[in-house]
Formats: sequence, C-alpha cells, structure tokens
Amino acid sequence: MSNALARPASAGSSAQPKPNAVVAVLAMAGIVVSLMQTLVIPIVPELPNLLNASASDTAWAVTATLLAAAVATPVVGRLGDMFGKRRMLLVSIVLLVSGSLVCALADSLVPMIVGRGLQGLSAAVVPLGISILRDTVPAEKLAGSTGIMSASLGVGGALGLPIAAFIAENWDWHILFWTSAALGVVSFLLVMAFVPESQNRAGGRFDLVGSLGLSAGLVSLLLTVSKGATWGWTSGTTLTLGVAAVVILLAWGWWELKAKQPLVDLRTTAKTQVLFTNLASIALGFSMFATSLVLPQLLQLPKETGYGLGESMLTVGLVLAPQGFVMMVMSALSAKVTKAKGPKITLMIGALIVASGYALNIMLMSEIWHLVLVSCIIGAGVGFTYGALPALIMGAVDPSQTGAANSLNTLMRSLGTSFASAIVGVILAQMTTDFGGHSFASENGFKVVMAIGAGAALVAFLLATFIPKRRETAGEEPAGDSPAEPATAGAKA
Repeated sequence: MSNALARPASAGSSAQPKPNAVVAVLAMAGIVVSLMQTLVIPIVPELPNLLNASASDTAWAVTATLLAAAVATPVVGRLGDMFGKRRMLLVSIVLLVSGSLVCALADSLVPMIVGRGLQGLSAAVVPLGISILRDTVPAEKLAGSTGIMSASLGVGGALGLPIAAFIAENWDWHILFWTSAALGVVSFLLVMAFVPESQNRAGGRFDLVGSLGLSAGLVSLLLTVSKGATWGWTSGTTLTLGVAAVVILLAWGWWELKAKQPLVDLRTTAKTQVLFTNLASIALGFSMFATSLVLPQLLQLPKETGYGLGESMLTVGLVLAPQGFVMMVMSALSAKVTKAKGPKITLMIGALIVASGYALNIMLMSEIWHLVLVSCIIGAGVGFTYGALPALIMGAVDPSQTGAANSLNTLMRSLGTSFASAIVGVILAQMTTDFGGHSFASENGFKVVMAIGAGAALVAFLLATFIPKRRETAGEEPAGDSPAEPATAGAKA
C-alpha cells in the first residue's frame, strides 16, 4: 500500500483540513440526519386526520424511512469508497433536504411517503462521516473524533423528540419539515466549506446486481419484521416475504463471493474482528432501541393504570433529552478508554452499562426521575459502544473499504432495532391489562421487555469477548486495539 493511501487528502487544494472543524461539521450533519428518526413521532397519532388516510396506511410514513435507510446505507457506503466519501455525503444531504421539502409541501399520503423515503436515503451520512474522519483526522485524535461522530446518531434521536413535540404542539406540523430542510441546507454548506475529499478510493465497477439483490433481500426481511404483527405472522404475505428474504439473501451471498468487485466483501466481513463486531452490533441495536419503545409508553399511560405517569409527549421528550447530552459526554470518556485499553474493552464496558440500566429500570419505573436516571445510564452505555464499534471495524479493514464496512455495521444496528420493534410490539400486545374499557400493555409486560433489553446487552458483551485484541494480516505488522493504528499501518506496508 502506498503512503498516499494512508495520508489525509484535501479536496483539490494544498490547504490542510482543520480536524476540529471537520469533526464539528460532520457531527452536526450526523445529528441532523438522526433527527429524522424521531421527527414524526409526535404527529404519528394525528397522521390519519392530517393526511386523510387510514392508520395502517399512514404507518408507511415511518416504514418508508426504515426501508430506504436499510437499502441506502450499504450502497452509498460502497459508492463513497469508489467515487469519494465527501461527494456521497453531499448527495445524501441533498436527498435529506429534498425529502424534507416534499414532506413540508405534502397534504396527502403519497407525497408524505415519498418524502420520508427520500429522508431515509440520507442515512449513510453517519458511517460516511466516520470514514472521512479516518482519512482526515490525525491518528492521535481519531478515537475521540469517531466517538463524537458515532454519538451524534443517538444525540439527534434524543434531542429530536422534545424539539419535534414542541413544534407540533405550537405550530403547524409542516414546520417540522421546513426546519429539517433548513438544517440540511446549513449542513450542506458547512460540509462544502470545511470537509475535504479523500483520495482513498477503491476504484473498480459498481456491483449493480449485488446492490439490487441486497436491496430486495433487505426490503423483504424488514417488511416481514416490521409488518408481520399487522398482517399476521402466519399470513400468506408475511410468510412469502420471509421465505423470499432468506432465498434472496442466500443467492446474494453466493453472488458476492464469486463477484470480482462485490458490493460487500464477505471475506472481509468474515474476519473474526469484523464478524463479531457486527453480531454485537445487532444485539446492541436491539437492546438500545427497546428503551425508546418502553419509556415513552410508561410516561404517557394514564395514572389510573397504577404504573403509568400520564405525561404529555413534550414531557416525554424532555425526559429523554438528557440522554443525548450523556452520550456526547461519554463518547469523550470512551475515547480515553479506547486509547488505554482498546475498543474491545470499551465495547464490553458499554454493554454492561446498558444492561445495568435496564436491570435498574425493572425496579425503578414509578417516578419521572426514575426514568430520567435510567435513560441517562443507558445513554452512557450507548456513548461507550457507539464509539467502539466503528473503531473495531476500521481496525480490521483497508482504508479504501471503510465506507462500505462502516455502512454495513450501521445496517447491522438498524436490523437490531427492527427486530426489537417487532418483538417488543408482540410482547406488549400479548401482555395487556384492561382499565376503563381500554386495553393497555401491562406492567409485567414492560418488565419483561426490560429484562430482554438487559439480556440483549449481555449477549453483546459475550460476543465482544470473541473479538481478538490484536490482528495480523499479510503485509502488515500486528495492529493494536487503537483505531488510530490502522490509519497509519498503510504507510508501513
């Protein structure tokens, strides 16, 4: 590997990038994109009236974003490796702005679904940003910068809920999307001004067949998971899509193994470090999303149930907002642990913190401050893990593959959240209690979900124990756990 591939490169100028500015701009872009996760939550119950459609149809405003994000993340990551990560980052932000504008002008279902789909196509911003950091930030600052960028995903989700609830309660709901469009434009301009283009390129041809196969397989899988409860788990549609997902993904795997320039290098993903990091990511995605499903319901359920707190959506947002701040603070501590002990240890610590948060939630769930405390503890664990995951991935792949590798890891987390949504939904639908002629998820149902969330975090901990502390590949000296080392290893090869 040449020295040129290992060095940060500017976007066609001799000026060196300013690392702090690059990190700040990329983190802002990550926060803006992650806001899309919670942007519509406050208005979901009102969407049938706002769009003059049924509740089952308006649910596609959420599902469309999920499907588009799943498809776009690995594809855009690969395109970033081939044609430039900054270029694809800008394309992703343009899609976000376009989708926001479509939704801002929408008064019916179809434009809303189209707009939300376009917003979902911007999901690759965070993994692309992490990959750009590897190419532009000095090795000694990479761990901290990666932690901040990774935490932006959780920070945006946490801050988005109270902001969206406040806007929805006080102004026309279209303002939500005008705001996201404006933030997207600002992010685009800042990226243009401060973020350099990398010259680490994979080159070659784009694997169109592989991208279509992966897209079809993911859409089939996610529709099965996200819509199975609505359609019926034994319905013909659900079973057909489930079987199709298995068949298509197996065929896709066969194609990728024989392709000369695959969309996803499955041989690289089979490396012990990459494989177990991705498996741990699925478990963590499941665990971390469970809190987003449980805490809002506990806060909003009527007090008459004996365990609900009867609060508004705005209060829900304010309770969860500190979690974002904790994530950002913990990302800095995570970087220090990673430098001292390596990202494997950081990931294991984070998983244990998340598990302890859920365990505490089983005992403390009757007061607002209980849920604020639990939310912050889980957020602290997330801050640790979000920084460690990309560090582990980048420590095992070539710089020219970081876009695709980080995007695949982000996809694994997304799959975990999708499975969490489906499984938690089934549990809470089955474990119910009646009050005043209405059926609500029972207290025991919530406790079961919390126990499963803790268990998923412990599974992630166990999977992390299989991650090797050092790796050694052909033509490269053994690399330590520090994510900074692979960035400079190419210069030695």
